[in-house]
Amino acid sequence: MTTDLAVFAKEKGIKYFMVSYTDLFGGQRAKLVPAQAISDMAVDGAGFAGFATWLDLTPAHPDMMAVPDPSSVIQLPWKKDVAWVASNCVMEGKPVEQAPRNVLARLIAEAAKEGLRVKTGVEPEFFLLNAAGDAVSDPLDNAVKPCYDQQAVMRRYDVIAEVCDYMLELGWEAYQNDHEDAIGQFEMNWKYDDAMQTADKHSFFKFMMKSVAEKHGLRATFMPKPFQGLTGSGCHAHISVWDLAGKKNAFSDDSKELGLSDRGRTFLGGIMKHASALAAICNPTVNSYKRINAPRTISGATWAPNTVTWTGNNRTHMVRVPGPGRFELRLPDGAVNPYLLQAIIIAAGLDGIRTNADPGKRHDIDMYTQGHTVKNAPKLPLNLLDALRDYDKDKTLKAMMGEEFSAAYLKLKHQEWNSYASHFTKWEHDTTLDI
Repeated sequence: MTTDLAVFAKEKGIKYFMVSYTDLFGGQRAKLVPAQAISDMAVDGAGFAGFATWLDLTPAHPDMMAVPDPSSVIQLPWKKDVAWVASNCVMEGKPVEQAPRNVLARLIAEAAKEGLRVKTGVEPEFFLLNAAGDAVSDPLDNAVKPCYDQQAVMRRYDVIAEVCDYMLELGWEAYQNDHEDAIGQFEMNWKYDDAMQTADKHSFFKFMMKSVAEKHGLRATFMPKPFQGLTGSGCHAHISVWDLAGKKNAFSDDSKELGLSDRGRTFLGGIMKHASALAAICNPTVNSYKRINAPRTISGATWAPNTVTWTGNNRTHMVRVPGPGRFELRLPDGAVNPYLLQAIIIAAGLDGIRTNADPGKRHDIDMYTQGHTVKNAPKLPLNLLDALRDYDKDKTLKAMMGEEFSAAYLKLKHQEWNSYASHFTKWEHDTTLDI
């Protein structure tokens, strides 16, 4: 659907547009544009200095223009005179190849050449903290096993219900909300959609969740592991692939194992084949590796993978196939870039289809208690540096994601790692002082 933004503004009473793009680190950047100026912005874009955000650009680069995609426009349900619109980054008339939304758009086009339309749903987990961000917002939320806690979710009813009401108003077909496995942790779900639409909604959801939490004097965080000993925040992705008309599920075949078609199996094979490199995108921060390689949490399980294995309907593996025609990737965490998550899934899956990749043996054991019995299954990277090295070695995946993007991402993420490695910690003092 194409929308004339000036007409949209007039019909909806919009005074300002947030012309927004997402940088390599998942940061959302925007300019607030008066509705009277949106017609020009819709053609030429809003100007940004790319170096001022997390993109591999210099102060000497020309203006980077964020050209709004009118089909993505959303009227803010909590501030009706403002609309948010996702944008594509352009410089001197050409797409900025490293910009995450552009990376995803190119891979969606690649999938279309194969006659495929990728649909995904995401399950973003998050914590509601006090305004300072140093403790969960509800002091009564202190159970050892708090998952699905009825009283705890109702004590945060005002925030959760407000956001869910907004999703329903926006037509996202929200269908459930719950308290998750850590104290202060929640998850909200809406219907799956085409990969770009899911990425835009995921991006907007994070903005909306943070904004509504702030309105209530709280702080929402999608940090993978904000508290030691508590379950971290994942962002599981449910993946299916359809024909271009979106009518026939190309992954579904009732005659096959778990109802997953031969093509779906090779797509899964691509995910398994590139899993260690996927971690660099799906688990993009230093903190991410406190989640996927965590010891058992207070609740009894981390609910996160640490080994490259797949299964049927079993949540202890990196990938599970919970029903015919789809599978769930449990690797990504709350810090994942909404656009790069979708892009890396498509890139790995397409390579799997093109190379007829075999996902390997299916395991149905409890990986948390019997994982040591699985031989020859790769372990996921132990830290961000290992993940970046695995991504750098994966020449096929780097090319699929785009060489310009890959070089920029690796450069900036290595800088982030080096900054972390040079940081002095209390742990060093406590363990080394008397040596």
